[in-house]
Amino acid sequence: MKNSECSISNIYRLDGRVPLLKAVPFGLQHILAMFVSNLTPITIIAAAGGLSQAEVAVLLQNAMLVAGIATLIQLFPVWRIGSRLPIVMGVSFTFVTVLSTVAASYGYPAVIGAVICGGVFEGVIGLFARYWRKIIAPVVASSVVIAIGYSLFTVGARSFGGGYAEDFGSASNLLLGAVTLTVCLGWNILARGYLKQLSVLAGLVVGYILAVFMGKVDLSVIFSEGIVSLPALLPFVPEFHMGAIFSVAIIFMVSAAETIGDTTAMVSGGLGREITSKEISGSLACDGFASVVSALFGCPPVTSFSQNVGLVNMTKVVNRFTIATGAGCMLLAGFLPPVGNFFASLPESVLGGCTIMMFGTIMVSGIQMLSRAGFTQRNMTIAALSLSVGIGFTAASEINLWRIFPEVVQSVFSANVVAVVFVVSILLNLILPEDMELERIQG
Repeated sequence: MKNSECSISNIYRLDGRVPLLKAVPFGLQHILAMFVSNLTPITIIAAAGGLSQAEVAVLLQNAMLVAGIATLIQLFPVWRIGSRLPIVMGVSFTFVTVLSTVAASYGYPAVIGAVICGGVFEGVIGLFARYWRKIIAPVVASSVVIAIGYSLFTVGARSFGGGYAEDFGSASNLLLGAVTLTVCLGWNILARGYLKQLSVLAGLVVGYILAVFMGKVDLSVIFSEGIVSLPALLPFVPEFHMGAIFSVAIIFMVSAAETIGDTTAMVSGGLGREITSKEISGSLACDGFASVVSALFGCPPVTSFSQNVGLVNMTKVVNRFTIATGAGCMLLAGFLPPVGNFFASLPESVLGGCTIMMFGTIMVSGIQMLSRAGFTQRNMTIAALSLSVGIGFTAASEINLWRIFPEVVQSVFSANVVAVVFVVSILLNLILPEDMELERIQG
């Protein structure tokens, strides 16, 4: 490629080279936005499975490698696996509840067996997406994207307050989150040109430095695991239990719905066009088959990260080469524990200060998608009912509207607004008549 084609302006284009030193900060920004969230699900599931600290450390290192591999496959597809879109992949929070139950009931090896089977299931479904793509109408996709944004609000708020730390909501955590958010906003207002799109990275850097001076970062752990360490393949021998496989396969369908919503929102907000069946197929296939690879390294499933979708929608940086530099950082972290430990030391409050606005961007993107789908009587009915049922029936946890259903149904729907909105919107889209417009009576 000619040097004239290598330009910083290409960050707003899907293809094209960007000078490496200028691309790295944008790629690094994507990794910092999701790094902690990529590791947290493993610690929760591993605790339920009774794994030792040494075993958890191996899985955390492997998770970084797997996230890098999956992201590169999304960016640069292998056969029909991958979407060729700027999607960042990581270990999914969606599976935490069901996999924690599986780990406690059958042991952690059963988690690996269930993820392998579920990953193949989603991957195969993804390859044949063109045959069922039409049921995901624009109003369905927009409703799911709005639900994803809503579901992440509490995640952003919890991070802002300090995550699951004992000092959650303390003055120091709120100060960190507020300073980080202020820097992000200030940078977005004052910076010029392409530097404006680095507002999240600026907030993370300032927030991290402040956290160090406040004593909220333990720098001693950065070199605690040595300098170089090879990832461990098959740290656990898979075990296969039908009950575990069935439960996990259902959640893979929920994850597929989230991926469709994430990918659609990213294409709509970042590229300004409608998503294609080929892109949905490749994205879901990558979700599934990359999750199989993740399981071979002992990790839970991987999926598209909503944090990064929000970042793309906010910055409009969609260049695949640029995002690939971030994936390269994750691969590096998989071989160099200090790199991973440095990223993992990022305080939750700092992350919350950046992500709380990004999550709002996802919901706004969903509203924009609904607007483009058209505010017809039919679309308004589908969106209104699916969102009210999805949000209402999952937010009302104190009355547990799902208690009469089997445990597997409760695990899928009782606290997952995206799953409920997805199912209700699809059913309404299939059932409601095409023409529901009110006829005006001529006076």
